[in-house]
Amino acid sequence: MLTVLFMIMMIVVFGKIFGFALRATWGITKIIFSIVLLPLFLVALVFMGLIWIAFPVLLVIGIVSLFACRS
Repeated sequence: MLTVLFMIMMIVVFGKIFGFALRATWGITKIIFSIVLLPLFLVALVFMGLIWIAFPVLLVIGIVSLFACRS
């Protein structure tokens, strides 16, 4: 009986740890994309001569971030 209780509690504890790890990973992924990859993508577009694509993308991202980051 103690073994079954131990197994159930172990699943609960490691399930919560797994959920926390997924939330932490999602946060780190958002930071990497928004701080590292997006500016590199926009700079690459400008260097390839596609400023007509990069500028509207930058405007849309700027407007969204202006209204979304109200804390």
